[in-house]
Amino acid sequence: MKVLKFGGTSVANAKNINLVKQIVSESAKEKKLVVVVSALGGITDLLLTALNQASNKDYGYENTLSKIEKRHLDTIKSLFPITKQSTILSWVKGELNDLETLLEGAFLIGETTSRLSDKVVSYGELLSSYIISEYFKSKKLGTILKSGRELITTDANFAKANVDFKATDKTCKEFFRSNDSTVVVVPGFVASSVEGDHTTLGRGGSDYTAAIIAAAIDAEELQIWTDVSGMFTANPKIVKQAKCVSQISYEEAMELSHFGAKVLYPPTVQPVLAKEIPIRIKNTFEPQDEGTLITKKLDVNDKTVKGISHVGNTALISLEGPSMIGIPGVSKRFFETLSSKNISVVLITQASSEHSICVGIDQSEAKRAENALNQAFEYEILTKRLKPVIIEKDLAIIALVGENMKSHQGLSGKMFSTLGKNNVNIRAIAQGASERNISAVIDENDVKKALNSLHEAFFESITKQLNLYIMGVGNVGSKLMDQLNKQKSYLKNEMQLNVRVIGISNSRKMVFREGGINTKKWEEELEKGQKADLKKFLRNVQQLNYRNSIFVDNTASEEIAFSYNDYLKSSISVVTCNKIACSSAYSNYTELKQSSKKYNSPFLFETNVGAGLPILDTLRHLITSGDRVHKIQAVLSGSLNFVFNNFNSEITFEEIVKQAQEEGYTEPDPKIDLSGVDVMRKILILARESGYELNIDDIKNDSFLPQEALETNNNTDFFNSLKKHEEHFQSIYKKANEKNCKLKYVARFENGKAIVGLQEIPVGHDFYNLEGSDNIVLFFTDRYRNQPLIIKGAGAGADVTASGIFADIIRIANY
Repeated sequence: MKVLKFGGTSVANAKNINLVKQIVSESAKEKKLVVVVSALGGITDLLLTALNQASNKDYGYENTLSKIEKRHLDTIKSLFPITKQSTILSWVKGELNDLETLLEGAFLIGETTSRLSDKVVSYGELLSSYIISEYFKSKKLGTILKSGRELITTDANFAKANVDFKATDKTCKEFFRSNDSTVVVVPGFVASSVEGDHTTLGRGGSDYTAAIIAAAIDAEELQIWTDVSGMFTANPKIVKQAKCVSQISYEEAMELSHFGAKVLYPPTVQPVLAKEIPIRIKNTFEPQDEGTLITKKLDVNDKTVKGISHVGNTALISLEGPSMIGIPGVSKRFFETLSSKNISVVLITQASSEHSICVGIDQSEAKRAENALNQAFEYEILTKRLKPVIIEKDLAIIALVGENMKSHQGLSGKMFSTLGKNNVNIRAIAQGASERNISAVIDENDVKKALNSLHEAFFESITKQLNLYIMGVGNVGSKLMDQLNKQKSYLKNEMQLNVRVIGISNSRKMVFREGGINTKKWEEELEKGQKADLKKFLRNVQQLNYRNSIFVDNTASEEIAFSYNDYLKSSISVVTCNKIACSSAYSNYTELKQSSKKYNSPFLFETNVGAGLPILDTLRHLITSGDRVHKIQAVLSGSLNFVFNNFNSEITFEEIVKQAQEEGYTEPDPKIDLSGVDVMRKILILARESGYELNIDDIKNDSFLPQEALETNNNTDFFNSLKKHEEHFQSIYKKANEKNCKLKYVARFENGKAIVGLQEIPVGHDFYNLEGSDNIVLFFTDRYRNQPLIIKGAGAGADVTASGIFADIIRIANY
């Protein structure tokens, strides 16, 4: 004989009940069945609402009762032909009349009791089981209805009664031994006390009913039919990559169900555990799916970690003080106090110094626990031997569960390291002696990130997911999007990286897609987005709180640059080609560096100097290996190099600057490049990365631009000024050409001082043959004293800058 239990979603309406009938019909061909059913989905909540309204003298209970009646009557009318509805409708209406009488009583006295609550909520299962059994009978399934009150005996602890297993086992054995029916329908959740009063087994008690009966009759298998295809490696609503676990041990199932795997009610496993009766979790709506088989201890070679689960709405209660040290009985009094108030403890941790004890409880009971403990230890608190009880709320417990975890080293380290990398702060830790469960208390807001990070670490080690938030999709940003789209398959197949763009913004619009933006159609999605808002963009990134999050800034905006610290402090990595942040006040630069270290959020800006050239990366390796920079000579402006490589007596300076702007070599405001400010920022960043404290005001700038051009406020005026002073630029070119020299805008750093300016470069110099928009940097160090370390290559352009940003993103993936 098998026992099949169907939950509320499985019997929520006539359509679902018909699916249940098909499953039962197929199963009944092989074995006799006990079918335990829950109330129609949502009815138990409505019953409790009605009772609460009635006891508070709220006439709204009548409307709630009407909803309950309509749900049941609509179900009957959909399941049965009109000719067979009369008797069933009559019986159900009679029960609903009795329910109405109970609610009227609660309304009149203005209160409720646990006993009354048990009577009221039991109507959900009583009504559903009657309707379902009658439906099965109409389909010739050889069905009878047997009340759970006649099978399960409990004490009089209303709302959560304790089962008398000896009496229950005897009753169940006697009934099923003499029963010849193919299908026995039993309402879950309900029972009766020895005195005959109506009791219930607590929320989730329908699973418990099924397990109690299965154990009593030595069933071949207990099947729990629900709306998911088994127990998953994590909650699939939170972790999209979660996988169904095909087989799991009783102990693992209990651990996972205790920590929030809601497909199984924790006490369910206990009655069948001793008899080693298999439990199978199946999906009513996908009956062909394999589901999860829960059975006795598995092979030692089975997978180490079976699942990651969590329980929310947790509060931590801490008691600490010097009087706890070495004094026996404090823990006893602590737990006795909580027990006397019927407060359940879900996690315990105590310092080895005995200076404190900390437990996790349901947050709804926090205030009651605080008052009880402060009262119990009133004398010690008044005499300063103990501190008042400390309550921390809005927490959650995450648990790593696996039968074979105890035989594998490093799991705790991997768990905590993974959480640490994603800046998930751990408030408390607990691990049982069996090492089947490692639990940690974290902020409830970090649950989604924690579960996804741990799932990736323990179940998706082949593929790592990066979540990008891209600010600025102009020249550089659009090229980056193209590269991400083009390399998507390569990254996944060759580097095991799944790169998703979650958010995009330009100066007008922004868009977020939790599942990822289509990198082929991002422009269309952005156009349909909401109005751009930098603060809201940040809030959205913080609220999504994804693991491996990276903010990418492709702009030249000062406002955006000064928001980096907010991202870093939220454990969101920052990749930028915007030089403003790293060339701002030295205190801001160092603060960003410190935030990056403190919050474990990489801050990479390789493209600040040399676009896609590995200049900063090479410099960091030099410093890391103990080398010391003495002097830097460099041509760092691809735009200026392009301008002076192409400027001559046959073309105007204004024309060549416009060409550089149109081809994407300059900043949107070309004056930033031509004034030398851009080069000043770059040499400043190189000096700082070399270990020197320097500010931009410390750098000397020998500008070649006329003062009038420097004082312009927009591009139109700037270009007009260039045109006006064409003779000045031709004069500079002529002087250099007469000396057979080329014009290069050079940055130099030596002895802690920096200078930038236009120079005449003679034949034979390292800078002389620098073509196009190329950059070149010469590092003179302890190791490269006479012959410098030279880095040379394309130093400007949207494509190479985007590739440099792309490279920084991949660097973060490998952190």
